[in-house]
Amino acid sequence: MRDLPTFKAAAVQAAPCFLDSRATIAKACRLVVEAAANGARLVVFPEVFVPGYPYWNWCISPLEGSAWFRRLCLSAIEIPGPEIAALCEAARLARAYVVIGINERSAHSIATLYNTNVLISPDGVVTGRHRKLVPTFAEKLTWTGGDGSTLRVYESELGALGMLACGENTNSLARFTLLAQGELVHVANYIAFPFIEKHDMVTAIQIRAAAHSLEGKVFTIASCSAMSQDIIDAVAIDEKTRNVLSGKPNAFSGIFGPDGQLLTAPLIDEEGIVYAEIDLNRCIEPKQFHDVVGGYNRFDIFSLTVDRTARSAAYFDERRTQAPPGTARIAERVGVAAADDSACREMQLPTD
Repeated sequence: MRDLPTFKAAAVQAAPCFLDSRATIAKACRLVVEAAANGARLVVFPEVFVPGYPYWNWCISPLEGSAWFRRLCLSAIEIPGPEIAALCEAARLARAYVVIGINERSAHSIATLYNTNVLISPDGVVTGRHRKLVPTFAEKLTWTGGDGSTLRVYESELGALGMLACGENTNSLARFTLLAQGELVHVANYIAFPFIEKHDMVTAIQIRAAAHSLEGKVFTIASCSAMSQDIIDAVAIDEKTRNVLSGKPNAFSGIFGPDGQLLTAPLIDEEGIVYAEIDLNRCIEPKQFHDVVGGYNRFDIFSLTVDRTARSAAYFDERRTQAPPGTARIAERVGVAAADDSACREMQLPTD
């Protein structure tokens, strides 16, 4: 076996053009070009970067937030769609892998939204998608949970890549599922969270990312959105809300090595891009100490089963529908072919 890949990765910390998908996509494409020009072969964007996070869920009542929910539904994007096509073209021109968080609208229900991470290859093709399994706390007012079909690790020229959104990175079973599939590069993306009275987002991101890297002996790329004045001005309904949305520190981005150490300068609150050289060969030797998906586990004691069934609102069987019970006998009595139950329905005969 040859040496494992080495490459430069980029973690983007930026604010979206709030609830404006077209403008946010254009900004993302510019940032892909910038990161690639600096040598990045993997560019990671924040959670639901397109077109932004539903901060109103934390600030006003659900009924008051309904108008905001409508706006988000109408500005969410679908896969495939023109917005994704633009990102794919940017990735192709930059010859870079891109991971970006989006508000994904269901093709079958305009009011069903998913918190989705999309993986795009340097060929300009969507090669992976992960829908957040459990929306966190107030997020349940906006997003539907994904299913196990997207809890996958994706093979790439850069190695095996997995991705989880924000609070999912506290779910030990979800993280172990990715490690058990051979994950070597982990994407953990977040939103700027200014509600620091109850939750220190900056510390939480660093603890989660370092712990996963150390536990799995993998590289973790943490990308967080930035809070902008435009977002505060749009959502704030009074001075109290404005003060809450202005809480700092609220954002952190960085890249961690397989020893749990931060490889980049910490990027806190401000917009920017941080870069790190990734050498996947560094993932090998630490596994001699703790390979939790190999020799440092007891699979005769512990077991994990993951249901990968893709869930849908309905499952349509296009085969010929069987006649209801009793139809054949009734048809015989009235001289109608058993396969043609229309006459039975028209005569409103009871079935037995």
